[in-house]
Amino acid sequence: MRLQSVVDYLVYLFVRVLICVAQALPMDVCRKIAKGLAWLLCDVLKLRHKVVDENLHFAFPELSEKERGRLELRMWEHLLVLVLEVAHTPRKIHETNWRDFVHLENEAALVRMLLEDRPLLIVTGHLGNFEVGGYVLGILGFPTYSVARTLDNPYLDRFVNEFRGRTGQHLIPKNGGFDQIEHVLSDNGAMGLLADQYAGPKGCWIQFFNRPASAHKAIALLALEHNAPMAVCASLRLGDEPMIFNFITHDVFDPASPPDELGSVKAITQWYNDRLTDLILRAPEQYWWIHRRWKDTREPKKTAKKAAA
Repeated sequence: MRLQSVVDYLVYLFVRVLICVAQALPMDVCRKIAKGLAWLLCDVLKLRHKVVDENLHFAFPELSEKERGRLELRMWEHLLVLVLEVAHTPRKIHETNWRDFVHLENEAALVRMLLEDRPLLIVTGHLGNFEVGGYVLGILGFPTYSVARTLDNPYLDRFVNEFRGRTGQHLIPKNGGFDQIEHVLSDNGAMGLLADQYAGPKGCWIQFFNRPASAHKAIALLALEHNAPMAVCASLRLGDEPMIFNFITHDVFDPASPPDELGSVKAITQWYNDRLTDLILRAPEQYWWIHRRWKDTREPKKTAKKAAA
């Protein structure tokens, strides 16, 4: 145990040194470094190439192999720039200058719901720079709670939590955090949820990019149980310029006055996945295609029969 603690601390120091180096470099230099590393990861090491190429083939069957390769390279560049942006954000974006870095789209609907005396679910995916999105909401005076897996390295876990907590973001552990989620929503808090990961064979089966995918039921259930409005949002990088973002409130759903077609968990789950798809299509290179979103497309027979009934 003592040796593991030493190893964890050395890894933590190494990460902190890398962050300090990144913070000392101008963003244009950081972007050039990100492009070089993206080429190494994508074209040389071919890291997770099979998964990425398969996902892109499912999502964009009209693309050629060469076009998928270009999109894969741009995705890796985005992921590396995202890390560098997170390192620069606390020093560059603050209460007096956030407008220089963040543009708001359709923000009135989101602000209205944040100001209401009701809980709120902010649904997004591994798209754009979702870390900056939560950071900016905190700067604007709207603290949020997010669900995340506790990192195995306790020093890194504390460091990440401190970054998010600077503007009022709070983390709830993925394992064993359901009671905390219930408390936040019962207290009319705002929950930020990443809603685009495979939920296993017992999940809610919906269509994602016109292909069967398993999604978590909990988001729709929480909205219905707590009468919590839902906003589908994303923080997309504008053009090719690092540190310039468009925070988009794409669409909202209110269970207090739902449309007739959104009266079930499956319908609500399909609704927000369709909205996430719309946002991904706006900037497909900014989506994490490294996830096995279609890890399994075979809906269990019992679940399929129950849905049909």
